[in-house]
Amino acid sequence: MPIYAYKCESCGMTKDVLQKMTDTPLTDCPKCGAVSFRKQLTVAGFQLKGMGWYATDFKGGCAATADGDAPPCSPAIDKAAPNVDAKPAAPDCCADCCCH
Repeated sequence: MPIYAYKCESCGMTKDVLQKMTDTPLTDCPKCGAVSFRKQLTVAGFQLKGMGWYATDFKGGCAATADGDAPPCSPAIDKAAPNVDAKPAAPDCCADCCCH
């Protein structure tokens, strides 16, 4: 069950409430009794960390080395003159590399 943050617009009281997604939102403030208790917009309560999570879903290629350098089988790209129609150069690595 998710935890929702509520705040009273009258007295300013805040409270975290464990509710089912199907439960009706609370409206009455438990402190002052006003009908101004509203759900607040909050950030997600989880983070994706660790190996295998990328900035985009389309990151491919071999794993990075321990010192952070690009892997030896990453395709060569000419950054001076980008050409969106050109294909990257073929990697010069073994046949069982994850880039193939």
